[in-house]
Amino acid sequence: MKFPVISLLTIGIAVAYLSCASSTSSAPLPQIEPDTPIIAKKDTISIVAVGDIMIGSAYPDRSNLPPDDAIDSFKAVDSLLQGDIVFGNLEGCLLNNGKSTKCKDPNSNSCFAFRMPERYAGIIKKAGFNLLSIANNHVGDFGLKGRRRTTEILDSLNIHYAGLQSHPSSLFEKDSVKYAFCAFAPNENTLSINQTDSAKQLVARLKEQADIVIVSFHGGAEGARFEHVPRKKEIFYQENRGDVYAFAHAVIDAGADVVLGHGPHVTRAVEVYKQKFIAYSLGNFCTYGMFSLKGPNGFAPLLQLKINARGEFLFADIVSVKQDKISRLTLDPADNAFKKLRFLTNADFPEHNLVFSGRGHIEQKKN
Repeated sequence: MKFPVISLLTIGIAVAYLSCASSTSSAPLPQIEPDTPIIAKKDTISIVAVGDIMIGSAYPDRSNLPPDDAIDSFKAVDSLLQGDIVFGNLEGCLLNNGKSTKCKDPNSNSCFAFRMPERYAGIIKKAGFNLLSIANNHVGDFGLKGRRRTTEILDSLNIHYAGLQSHPSSLFEKDSVKYAFCAFAPNENTLSINQTDSAKQLVARLKEQADIVIVSFHGGAEGARFEHVPRKKEIFYQENRGDVYAFAHAVIDAGADVVLGHGPHVTRAVEVYKQKFIAYSLGNFCTYGMFSLKGPNGFAPLLQLKINARGEFLFADIVSVKQDKISRLTLDPADNAFKKLRFLTNADFPEHNLVFSGRGHIEQKKN
């Protein structure tokens, strides 16, 4: 007669079970879920960041909307806007109608008030953006109505944002990583870049709640004459645009992991401070209509940043893009943004410990 083969492991489990049952017959056995996944935090976090985005304004009339109704605004870079975080500065409000009290003569070439049609938000979402700064000098071009409608639309699309006094920060989670975001500017109804102590307190509170804290600022003087980071307050058209160098260092001291700047409409230097990455200006990224795109205003970096789970800089790649009034946003085979960024970093931060190589790679020097 053949007997079934019983493994020693099976016998051992049975003996152990009977032993436990006899000694603690009233105690229930622990229930173990067999295939429960253990989720670990990511070792490497990918952040894609660009500067100003304003893909067409219907104010003062539809002549400032692109001929394709903005549908192909990001066509040249669609494949590059992919990461855990895809960030940009929304330079204007989302609003279908309304007049701006900012301009005495809305048809004047010196009046800049931006009102993107509300449907354009879907184009920005489809391109891949999931994090936007709305702290800038154009979010309030159409008053409370414009600010309120912008936040309603971004909420409806699940695009995270921050920068208004009514919405100073954002907390969210993605792939088991908790992110916090806050944004600053020198403009009315935004979080002030000039109140450093308040900024530090906010960042410190956010760091207690998040793994990675991202800070954005809209600051510094504008145009090709102001490419350098001066390490002092920048006064432009009698407005204090902040000391962006002191601000960036202060928020990192308070707990920020990445600092992303915009506002000057040109590329500025980058820096790694206490192992945390700072971009001082990401320039004009995708700006249709009344923006000047002459000279350095017409090219910008698309930043592909890698940090570790502690928020420390690993490396970055810069994809250079350019704009003109006819071709709009395209890749730049001459790599002007990367070359300018390298030149300015060497000039403004000669003590830096970075290596610039190839057509856009940045890493720290090996010890």
